[in-house]
Formats: sequence, C-alpha cells, structure tokens
Amino acid sequence: MSGFAAQRAEICRVGRSLFERRLVHATAGNISVRLPDAQGFLITPTDACLGFLQPDQLAHADVLDNSAGAQLAGPRASKTLALHRAIYAAADEAQCVIHTHSTQLVALTLEGVWRLDAILPPITPYFVMKVGRVPLIAYHRPGDPYVATLVANEIAAARARNAPIRAVMLDRLGPNVWHDSLAAAMAALEELEETARLWRTATPKPAPLTDAQIDELRSAFGARW
Repeated sequence: MSGFAAQRAEICRVGRSLFERRLVHATAGNISVRLPDAQGFLITPTDACLGFLQPDQLAHADVLDNSAGAQLAGPRASKTLALHRAIYAAADEAQCVIHTHSTQLVALTLEGVWRLDAILPPITPYFVMKVGRVPLIAYHRPGDPYVATLVANEIAAARARNAPIRAVMLDRLGPNVWHDSLAAAMAALEELEETARLWRTATPKPAPLTDAQIDELRSAFGARW
C-alpha cells in the first residue's frame, strides 16, 4: 500500500459504512482527508462506489491548484475536486470532507427548504450542537467549479458572524460536511439527515427551539448557531 495507510483505510471504512446504511448509493458521493504538513489531501476517484473503495485506489491531490497540476497521483479524482480544495482553503479546522446524495436531504430541497440561510430549523438540541446552521447553495451542475466560490463565500460570511458552519447543502445534489475527523464528519452528516427526516415527516411541524434555549446550548456546549 502506498503512503498514508491509516488515512486511506479510514476513507474506505467510512465509505463502506455510508454505503451499507444507504446514506450513499451507486457512484454518488465522495470523501477526502487532509494530509499533514501541507502534503495535500486524499480524495475518492470519480464515479467510484463508496462501498467498494480500495486503499491503493484513491487520488492524491495538491491543496493548491497551481501550474504543477491539481492531482499528484492515483486515479482521476472526483469531479468535485475544486470544491474540496476550496473548503480546505476557507476552513482551517476542516481535516476531512464528506459529500453524499442523502435521500432525506435531497428530498427536502425538492420540496422546499426552511430558509435559504438555514435549510432546517433548530428543532432538536443535538442538531444545533452537532451540526448547526446549514445554508443552501443554488443549483449548479455536478462538478461546476463555481460552486467552490459560493461555498467559500458562505464559510467566510459565517465566520464573520462568529457562527462558523461545518456543512452546506447543494440544491438537488446533497450535503457537504467537514470536521476534524471522518468519524465526526460522518456523525454530523447522520444528524443532519435524521433532522431532515424528522422535519419532513412530523405533523404538525414542530416549533423551533427558542432563542433562550439556543443560547443555553451555546453556553453549555459551545453550539454554533
């Protein structure tokens, strides 16, 4: 196996877990992990099924898109390479990125999100604590590099409000979630998907948590909303 064996194995483990629990399907979705010492990042290949990844068949890409080329080794990287690179550049805390076409979240965008700056209301404490506000990114074709600019702008705007985000929702495509580990990113993704399920199926729609309740979550748990 080539270098960064632990990171390669973890990408494959998480991809298989997501696939087996139907959070991804077919060849939809992609995963990347930032490598130490500015050595770029590993990312799943284009049109790969996340349930059947092989550690030695991951792409190695540079953090910066420069004249030396975006990709350093491995099979052709996911078509969302530019988006992953933009997230790493805009969010210093991001050590990994997961993108899926999760059913409940995509269905939410087809039906209509709660608000453009927050696709779901703060209806449970764990959604507020583990995920936080998730803005909607207007539809562009899969792999459109302009989406990278839109996402970077959302990350910057959230930081300016002192409420950093750790996810965005691509209209009709699915969420991008980033975190300090793949396990944490996967947990945030699951919380986001289950909150979408709750919101879509609850009748009548639940009231959001109050401002006072959200402030309490900020004080007690450092929630970012």
